[in-house]
Amino acid sequence: MALALARSRRGLKALVVGERRSHHRAVRFLPGLLVIAVPLLLALAGPLFAGDAGPRGTSLTTGDGHRLGTDFIGRDVGRQVLLGGRSVVLVALASTALAYAVALPAGFVCALTRRRWVEELLMRPLDVLLSVPSLLMILLVAAAVAPGPAGLALLVALVNIPDAARIVRAAGAEAASRPAVEALRMQGESWARMAFGHVGRSVARTLAADAGLRLTGALYLVATAAFLGVGVAPDAADWAVMVDRNRAGLFVQPWAVVVPALLIVALTMGGNLLADAAPARPGTKEKHA
Repeated sequence: MALALARSRRGLKALVVGERRSHHRAVRFLPGLLVIAVPLLLALAGPLFAGDAGPRGTSLTTGDGHRLGTDFIGRDVGRQVLLGGRSVVLVALASTALAYAVALPAGFVCALTRRRWVEELLMRPLDVLLSVPSLLMILLVAAAVAPGPAGLALLVALVNIPDAARIVRAAGAEAASRPAVEALRMQGESWARMAFGHVGRSVARTLAADAGLRLTGALYLVATAAFLGVGVAPDAADWAVMVDRNRAGLFVQPWAVVVPALLIVALTMGGNLLADAAPARPGTKEKHA
């Protein structure tokens, strides 16, 4: 009877500790979610509520039926804000996904291979690409070919592949050296099962944290490229374009610059906060009050 009671107490204690850990993990994500919620909702759902354009007003003025005033060509700033986030967010998400679509298999091949020349063949060209500054690479390509949103996503993905592949390789090399992988080799398991089944699962949290940081970097590159007129039209409804095109009237009509700039900052800051909250591993001890 006493043994059963002791076991039930231990089980209850483990349940309470598990609930506390789950609560603390949720609390870690809360600041990032609060910061990123508004710009993300505006970016994804804003075009649904933008409505019709209506007549244009006087350039860079406030009032006259426009809550946030008008932009440099007399368009309603509130409507432009609702329309201008989707391109930034979708291009950044697409470029991050494309970068990992190449970096994951390349990094896992380098981590699992026993042939040095395979690793050299895959990584040395990426090292050369890594030596070129990301924004400079985008501007050089854009000077020769005018990319649209899809082209900009490909360019941002291209400049992110070398660094992402190196991180995948470094994280996967430690997992690939474990006895479990050697046992899988001896059993004749396929490369895909070893790479994505065991090694990939072992480094999933590390790669999730890196993906959050990489998405933040992609947002920065996409916004900067749009600010410089790469990948978008000069009068496009885009938050970065709004900052660029309306900055001449900053002291006359500040909302046309301040609102989209704050939304871009909130996106990047929220992404960083979420990425910082991701690396906590299950089973690690956390301090409780």
